[in-house]
Amino acid sequence: MTGSTGKLGTVVARELRAAGHEVIGLDVQGRRGPGFVQVELTDYGQVIDALGGVGDQHDGLDAVVHLAAIPAPGIRSDVATFQNNIAATFNVLWAATRLGIDRIVTASSETLQGLPLETPPPYIPVDEDYPARPESTYSLSKHLEEHLAIELVRWNPGLSLTALRFSNVMNPEDYAEFPSFDADASVRRWNLWGYIDARDGAQAVQLALEAGRPGFERYLIAAADTVMSRPNAELVAEQFPEVPVRGDLGVNDTLLSIEKARRELGYEPRHSWRDV
Repeated sequence: MTGSTGKLGTVVARELRAAGHEVIGLDVQGRRGPGFVQVELTDYGQVIDALGGVGDQHDGLDAVVHLAAIPAPGIRSDVATFQNNIAATFNVLWAATRLGIDRIVTASSETLQGLPLETPPPYIPVDEDYPARPESTYSLSKHLEEHLAIELVRWNPGLSLTALRFSNVMNPEDYAEFPSFDADASVRRWNLWGYIDARDGAQAVQLALEAGRPGFERYLIAAADTVMSRPNAELVAEQFPEVPVRGDLGVNDTLLSIEKARRELGYEPRHSWRDV
């Protein structure tokens, strides 16, 4: 698993190990030891060598989970973000297929829904059915990574490659801030008031690994609810009055539709900020 020392990766590694999987973490930084290999993912030689086998750590892998990336726009320059993410993802996916690893789960992004939603979405709740709308070089890199996955699957018909469009990753210690969002709905309108508990992100990764059907699929992965206490009908009427509503908004149900992930992966979020 790449990105094993990141906010999401740390939790995914822990949860996968708890479920009985042997996890080898690959990242550019982290403490050396069993289950971790320091790798510069923009260097293809290091990547294919690390996936193929490393000393007494492992002598081959059954699957790859690729979470490593500069995780959002604005952290580094636009060009640095794009170049890092594209190079790392190409290297990981290309090396995995060259080594015959036929099960890959990769982190895509909710930003492909058109985030931040300065241009309103075509409908609410949003889902994977409308064309991607990248609005930053970060999102553009994720869009092109999904297209890379599509072509690799076309070239390798037995390959299972799943892109998980994660919402804004949160841990329980982040939830104390959530009640303050109610005062101004515009603060979190940029992603339709969505989030994902990292533990549920780990659940989605595990389900995608275990499903492992040949082909490419993309899934929005979010919590079952929004970050708001205010009802959805009120939020949408205030912030997106001209946007068509498709189906029942629910009171606080997620507006980043997870119906496809529920239907095809068996994904069901278990964690909510409301419980904390």
